[in-house]
Amino acid sequence: MEFSIIIPTVNNYEYFKLSLDSIKKNSVYNHEITVHLNGLDAKTEDFLINNKINYTKSFTNIGLCSGVNLAYKKTTKNYIVYAHDDMYFLPNWDKYLSDEILALKTDKFYLSSTQISANKPLESTFINHIYYDCGDKIDVFNEEKLLSNFQKLNFHDLQGTHWAPHVISKSLWDQIGGFSEEFDPGFGSDPDLNMKLWKNGVRIFKGVNKSRVYHFGSLTTRKSKNLHRNNANKTFLLKWGISIGYFTKYYLQRGVPYNGKLKGPIISFFSFFELSLCLMKYLYFKIFFKK
Repeated sequence: MEFSIIIPTVNNYEYFKLSLDSIKKNSVYNHEITVHLNGLDAKTEDFLINNKINYTKSFTNIGLCSGVNLAYKKTTKNYIVYAHDDMYFLPNWDKYLSDEILALKTDKFYLSSTQISANKPLESTFINHIYYDCGDKIDVFNEEKLLSNFQKLNFHDLQGTHWAPHVISKSLWDQIGGFSEEFDPGFGSDPDLNMKLWKNGVRIFKGVNKSRVYHFGSLTTRKSKNLHRNNANKTFLLKWGISIGYFTKYYLQRGVPYNGKLKGPIISFFSFFELSLCLMKYLYFKIFFKK
């Protein structure tokens, strides 16, 4: 099964090239790649031209959401993968996603690969990725160590997914309109996309354990110290009436081992109490911050 892989990139040539090389080397299928260049980047653009890779570009950083939506217009495959430009795709990553899609026999799904990272998960949060240190920067990246051991790392299929790289059907993307551009430059865009899918009737949100990528970890954000962060929590709350945390915890049940199709939000004393807090915050923003 061939995918259309959309990768937005911002002056990140070395990581971006490594990511594309890994797709070429470690994929079972011959995928279509479409890139959005966020800002002027002659080195990356020359690489894309020389390798005849489809791309769109903007002269300034218009944000992840707007960039991905532009690149989407050039895609032709039935399934869309969104990925970061600092991800190394491991062998057979695409076969496991494809096998999962074929087994589901429905396009009402949101699937992601499982991320491996050099960053330790915080003890206070759920475990949503595999911790295995093969370098947090490209100049110390141990590719041989990763390829020799990634299949031995114990984990599980994940409820709620790990956002990226994710795959959804092109028809579903069209129905929900892709990423919501009010979330540019991108903070909160993934849970918003998931909520739009939820409203569209999707109840399968699954991180596929066997499909794995190594993620260097928000390289664009780390390099852009002056990056303007959108107020994701406020925007999400005013749009949907609940917080991102409430949605991921009680709707997606994100982070626990996958146990099948979701039936609806968890109803409990704690969920009701937190919903009340969401309502109070919502009213506060509506009354005191009308814009």
